[in-house]
Amino acid sequence: MQTDLSISNDAVARINQLLASKENPGLMLRIYIQGGGCSGFQYGFQFDDTAQEDDIAIEQSGIKVVVDMLSLQYLGGAEIDFKDDIMGSRFLVNNPNASATCGCGSSFSI
Repeated sequence: MQTDLSISNDAVARINQLLASKENPGLMLRIYIQGGGCSGFQYGFQFDDTAQEDDIAIEQSGIKVVVDMLSLQYLGGAEIDFKDDIMGSRFLVNNPNASATCGCGSSFSI
């Protein structure tokens, strides 16, 4: 299945840096949506070495990102980005499906 979820060059670079510090070449970045956060849903990021049957995999510039089908329905057209600024270092999701987001960008509502 194709997805229109994209990963910015800054996010790819940061994921590569994080993966280089791990001792497991099979790690993938898992992106998921869960209930909670100040706006209703929140984004989650974690490294995982196992893809699930319903995962969609995105490979770009040597990294692999996996997203489960339930989360993917909220992420269509979104871009995963990485920022390092006065607010700190963090992954951000530029999500066109979100009708509102919190101030830090870690949660959203539809």
